Amino acid sequence: MSRRTRIFLALIAVYAIGMAALLYQLLADLDPRYRESAEEGLIETAQLMATVIEQDVEFGALPTDRISGIFRDLYARRFSAQVYQLHKTRVDLRAYVTNRHGVVVYDSTGRALGQDFSKWRDVRETLDGEYGARTTRDVPSDASSTVMYVGAPIRWNGEIVGVLTLGKPVQSFGQFVSAARSNVIYVGLVSGLSALLLAMVLSFLLIRPLGITSDVLAALRTAWWRDGDGRRRFSPRRAWRALRAQTRAAAHEVRDAIAGRNYVQDYVRQLTHELKSPISAVRGAAELLQEPGMPPEQAARFAANIAHESHRMQEVVERMTELSALESRRMLREQQRVALAPMLQELAAGARAKAPHLRIDVRIQEDLAVDGDPFLLRRAVGNLLDNAVEFTAPAVLDDTNAPTDGAADIVITLAREGRMARIAVRDLGPGVPPYAQGRLFDKFFSLARPGSQKKSTGLGLSFVREIATLHQGSVEVGNAVARRGPGDPARTDRGALAVLRLPAVKTG
Repeated sequence: MSRRTRIFLALIAVYAIGMAALLYQLLADLDPRYRESAEEGLIETAQLMATVIEQDVEFGALPTDRISGIFRDLYARRFSAQVYQLHKTRVDLRAYVTNRHGVVVYDSTGRALGQDFSKWRDVRETLDGEYGARTTRDVPSDASSTVMYVGAPIRWNGEIVGVLTLGKPVQSFGQFVSAARSNVIYVGLVSGLSALLLAMVLSFLLIRPLGITSDVLAALRTAWWRDGDGRRRFSPRRAWRALRAQTRAAAHEVRDAIAGRNYVQDYVRQLTHELKSPISAVRGAAELLQEPGMPPEQAARFAANIAHESHRMQEVVERMTELSALESRRMLREQQRVALAPMLQELAAGARAKAPHLRIDVRIQEDLAVDGDPFLLRRAVGNLLDNAVEFTAPAVLDDTNAPTDGAADIVITLAREGRMARIAVRDLGPGVPPYAQGRLFDKFFSLARPGSQKKSTGLGLSFVREIATLHQGSVEVGNAVARRGPGDPARTDRGALAVLRLPAVKTG
């Protein structure tokens, strides 16, 4: 995973953690806030009911007839009230009255009459002249049976002679808590995703304020193609692939913008690092050439060294320029139908001319074609084939210059893999060492060639990967066990296998 991807994912993770923490805090505060609101209403109602009872108190005796009649008629009352999603048809309040000793003299539920409640907090604190309240479960093992109780003092001649306690089951307003919790989660997720999307869109617009419409239109134009008779046809599949590629390119730009990647600085740093060695070699050779009395053969060797290192620097600069231009392309503007079999045969013929000592076979399992840029596709496959040639030692030859085991040194295979055209280049070289696996596509990373021990610019596979991405394909390089001929113990090297996958189209 690249550094810019890690930075981008880290920013997304920080944002997600922040939103999750905010939602968690909001959800944690919902239930206490609803309970506080319900408790405030209970306090006022309890004070009202205590005042009603105080009207009938005589000589400290607590009359309960009036409150008993009120609750009897209240429980018998039928009504219909729609409170948002809650349909309420009965009263859930309960009440009990205790005397100055904490003994229950009235209970609207009829379950606690005569019991000693003096140790319950709502009764004890209220009898002491303080605010008394408690929350208790009717069934200890059932959290849904929780009831909130609030006490109010009953006075006679300024003396507290009893307590009226009102209770309300938490379950009666628990539906509001559940609905509010679901609403907070929904609103929080929608708001978070909307904010993230808005940030990405703004970053996208800041980078490319003028190119969005033109890029979409260009993507749709690539869906038109000409058949063998020259007639223009529209391919929905090509249009979908082009729009998908455009979306992916836009997402990459947004990711780069959020991650704050500076392409110029990155390229300058990489290019400076790669050119440092050849510049030092050229400078050293030039200083030595200025010394008087240098033998002609040494002067020729240093001059050749200057020419070699200059060529190397020029190759690095040219490759870097090509790769930078390729990375800046968000999509293929012009596409053609490219038949892969003739292209592979042509590339193999060119490789045979450069390396006549190697046997290079092309195996076509199915005649396939792709839509793309012929020049770039040729460069991609050609680069993979060049790597195979440079890392492959020739087979053991007989007197007729044919491999003794009849096996090819390099095999290029074209086959179908689902909806993809699979181009595989397999060689019989040393393969990919363990330390290099995972780094082959890094810029300027290169392995020494078996024969000369020289390294390339290290930009070839990065170039191939960019071409594959532009064509909505993929490329991978790894090890593959080479096929060996019978009786040939000398050829035991592991070979490398490079696979380029591209979206296939129907031929004809």
